[in-house]
Amino acid sequence: MYSHMMVGSNDIGRSKKFYDATFTAMGGRAGSVDPKGRLIYIHNGSMFLVTPPIDGQPATHGNGCTIGFAMTPEQADAWHAAGVANGGTAIEDPPGIREGGGFKMYLAYLRDPDGNKLCALHRVTD
Repeated sequence: MYSHMMVGSNDIGRSKKFYDATFTAMGGRAGSVDPKGRLIYIHNGSMFLVTPPIDGQPATHGNGCTIGFAMTPEQADAWHAAGVANGGTAIEDPPGIREGGGFKMYLAYLRDPDGNKLCALHRVTD
């Protein structure tokens, strides 16, 4: 059901640096900027976009929202390190395995430079 996700940014250049670094760290490609100034990332059939808000108001992050990206634990570690090195903030526990509700997952969390909460997720199967 997932087709795309879009987040707002107050500084597209800063966002491009951050997202290019995190997405290339997990095996994706750098984004492109369309004629409307939006960043576009396409990977594994899904799209992720970053845009200045269309209403002209400042971009803010969604309180309670988390955007999850599926990847291997190795990609998650590279993604997390690239994010911290390019303006992101490490949040929650350090990257690693979490268990609960009968599930075992490898998780890593970041906030992008505009405060959007991002998660790298790998479901561990025994």
